[in-house]
Amino acid sequence: MPSSLLIAGSVAAGLLVYLVVVLLRPERF
Repeated sequence: MPSSLLIAGSVAAGLLVYLVVVLLRPERF
């Protein structure tokens, strides 16, 4: 597995988690 793909996957996962947190807890914006 290329390291660039691993980095892209981790960044995408982090952004997804961040968006879920923002949508579920808008007061913590």
